[in-house]
Amino acid sequence: MAERQVAELGPGAACCGWNHCGRRLAAGAVDGSVSVYNSRPSPSSKWQAHEKAIVNVVWLPPEYGDAIACVCDDGTLSLWEEVAEDDQLPTWRKCKVFEGGSCRILNVHFGLHLGSLKMVTPYSDGQVKIYELLDSLELDKWQLQAEFQNVTDPVSRFGKPACTSASIAWNPRRGGSQQASFAIGFNSDSPHFNSCKIWEFEEAHQRWLPLVELGSPEDKGDRVCAVAWAPNIGRPYETIAVATCKGIAIWHIGLNTDSDGGPLTENVALLSGHDGEVWQLEWDMGGMTLASTGGDGMVKLWQANLDGVWHEQAVLDCSGSHV
Repeated sequence: MAERQVAELGPGAACCGWNHCGRRLAAGAVDGSVSVYNSRPSPSSKWQAHEKAIVNVVWLPPEYGDAIACVCDDGTLSLWEEVAEDDQLPTWRKCKVFEGGSCRILNVHFGLHLGSLKMVTPYSDGQVKIYELLDSLELDKWQLQAEFQNVTDPVSRFGKPACTSASIAWNPRRGGSQQASFAIGFNSDSPHFNSCKIWEFEEAHQRWLPLVELGSPEDKGDRVCAVAWAPNIGRPYETIAVATCKGIAIWHIGLNTDSDGGPLTENVALLSGHDGEVWQLEWDMGGMTLASTGGDGMVKLWQANLDGVWHEQAVLDCSGSHV
């Protein structure tokens, strides 16, 4: 999960997120307030969402109206939707609060599968919980669908880790025959929990299973800083970017299968260039260009040439000018 300073939105801004069409920006602040900006420089709405700092703001898919999820530094998660009554100006209504209990909620991500909205929430003990929305018109009605830890071996062998952050990327494909799946990696003190793994929902037994682990044997314990799943337009394989302390690894998944019928993985590139930790990864709509941001204040754009060799396409400084 990336914490990004948004100085142009005010000194108290701690994180922000654009909606699906890129026309509205939600910004969380260190004082627990949330502002939603339209095209005007002043916020169209501002309210107190939590008592402590907001560390992540995520928009729900547009099929569910204008709604956002706020992850707070105290480990709680709240869901808000914009409502308009009669001739009054729109306001934001709190729909649901998820408590972390003895553990903190680190992040949140939403995905659609067969017309159903799923919510993935990782916790500071390495636990992953998946909720399903029961009524598309009622954002306060969620049901816990699954709960597991981000390991492929029995948890009893490793105990509970101390996780500081987690990164999630839902498979953007929405085909009817496509299985629901997502990639997740942790930043923790336990290497068994850190490595990025793809989890897939098995319809026959109604359970989530680890599909594949992204990482070579010597890299599987590296702490994961960011994960991004590329949109797929006609490729016979999936592309996922995973950022660790060693750089940004580009993975191809599913071009061929192994002897057990599972997807083979190939690390086709390791991109380096950021001075410090990578904060966030984002793909363009075609899944051809990858953008990365980091603690060095730089934004880098990466592309592969016709021979499949990845290279740095452009560098932008924090003010947006070309370098």
